[in-house]
Amino acid sequence: MSLESPTRTTAAGRVAEFAAALDPGDVPDEVLERARHLVLDAVGLAFASTAYPFAGVARDALATFGTGAHPVLGMPDRLAPRDAAVLGGVLVHGMDFDDTHIPAVTHVSAAALPAAISAATVAGASTRDLLAAYVLGVEVSARVGIGGAGGFHDVGFHPTAVAGAFGAAVAAGKLTGLDATGLAAAQGVVGSMAAGLLEFLEDGSWTKRLHPGWAAMSGLTAAAFARAGWTGPAAVYEGRFGLYATHLAGRETHPEAVTEGLGERWELLRTAVKPYPICHFNHAFADAALLLRSEHGVRAQDVRAIRCAIHPVPGKVVCQPPENKWAPRDEYDAKFSLPYTVAAALVRGRFTLAELSDDALADREILALARRVEVVDDHEGLFPAAYSGRVEIELADGRVVAHREQVNRGHEERPLTNAEIVAKYTDTIGRVADAATAERVRDAVLSLGDDRPAAEFAEACRDQR
Repeated sequence: MSLESPTRTTAAGRVAEFAAALDPGDVPDEVLERARHLVLDAVGLAFASTAYPFAGVARDALATFGTGAHPVLGMPDRLAPRDAAVLGGVLVHGMDFDDTHIPAVTHVSAAALPAAISAATVAGASTRDLLAAYVLGVEVSARVGIGGAGGFHDVGFHPTAVAGAFGAAVAAGKLTGLDATGLAAAQGVVGSMAAGLLEFLEDGSWTKRLHPGWAAMSGLTAAAFARAGWTGPAAVYEGRFGLYATHLAGRETHPEAVTEGLGERWELLRTAVKPYPICHFNHAFADAALLLRSEHGVRAQDVRAIRCAIHPVPGKVVCQPPENKWAPRDEYDAKFSLPYTVAAALVRGRFTLAELSDDALADREILALARRVEVVDDHEGLFPAAYSGRVEIELADGRVVAHREQVNRGHEERPLTNAEIVAKYTDTIGRVADAATAERVRDAVLSLGDDRPAAEFAEACRDQR
């Protein structure tokens, strides 16, 4: 499909015309196959999240608005479609183990998938339409995040909440039958809902978990208003008071990224699946610490000092304030602590969900080692193109050993294979579901794209016990 048209004078308009014209058959098979596996990862995480307290709190909060008929990912509950999307977003993202588009610094599936499932079910769409709309949601979310040039975190916005709202609006609008004019309006409307603050980093509160669910709900709401005839600002991205001018005033931005290569370069293929259940900014450091432990026999009792080099922008997220990072208050706090990540990896020789348990958070050896971590600015890293990290360890015998992970594992240059994603899914869903449930959900996800009703897929992905 050509993107050349004199009528497309804004980024939202060009996205809208592309989305309106997109047929599921236009999406390359490679993209669809990877999309199924990203969905599989997300659904497995939604199930696993149900074992954590935040899941019950979110369910109770949404239950105050009443029940409905729409299935909830990983739970036996049924809610209204928008509320189901909110809870789905919370569950996919709640463990912070979900996929991330690296250059966009955005968790792209957590909002796009719940919004697409709810919209497809309401519209009576097929899983073929659902899968294509999910891909659209990922593409738009990623491009909006890329346009921020890595700056959203620096000013305190969570790009998953900001960019995810736009992707959800396009995915939902596509499924509800909006034409190009309607899809442009939906983006304009959702621009006034695109927000998510990083202040949770100061006290370990739970707001980040809600961000993709709120983005999904915002997308569904914006699409509904556009369908009813509501208008939104045409230049919602590049305008004088558009997204980039307001959220990133005075900073380098690239609004052209929203449409650049649309339909030719598929950003979904650049989406990274996490090998560790921690903030993606910490992954290179976990791998570096584990490699040094293995190759040089490093043990906690032999460590005199640790120096970790990280780019200042992600450093704000996982290294500041130091007091919070040396002694995380809970498992979610620990996910955003570089010192804790490195210390736990060195002490235990791994970093799994077990290293986020209460006994690990109280482990005196881990906490003592975390206080020996010094953080310095990394001037050789690739952020935001990759999440680089360097770990240097000074040992009691005088040796100094170091390792740099310039490109984090899971990145498009070092992707997890589809088989590795299936293995991760099997582990995550297996923590809360039996083998029959895991098989049923896996089969439903990996057959996405046929002509079955999306409602059947949504039903297959709930807890039916």
